Amino acid sequence: MTETGTGPKTRTTTLWRPTVPEEPALVEASGRPAWPPRLPEQPIFHPVLKEDYAVRIARDWNVPASGSGYVTRFQVDADFLERYPVRRAGGETILELWVPAEELAEFNRHIVGRIEVVREFHAQA
Repeated sequence: MTETGTGPKTRTTTLWRPTVPEEPALVEASGRPAWPPRLPEQPIFHPVLKEDYAVRIARDWNVPASGSGYVTRFQVDADFLERYPVRRAGGETILELWVPAEELAEFNRHIVGRIEVVREFHAQA
């Protein structure tokens, strides 16, 4: 966790999100640090706690499925995140949070700073 902000310090946690090409564009179009609403077939928003896990998903799953994969990084108020238990989806670094789709707007209000694309992967031509 890191501390950010001016005035009273806000403890934040860095989260990562592997995405398909459309999602970073929707975040950018919103004009604010916010994830777009989930589709009906996406009842859970899954940010991950380790960059290497996000890289594996973006590169190994999203590229074959959609031609490109992106890894985003963002900070969230650590006190707010305590409501979501860390879930292990495999090995020691395969950790994620499960945010119900109906709580995503509130989750978005606790993002501190920007959502940044930090890595891109593309299918070989």
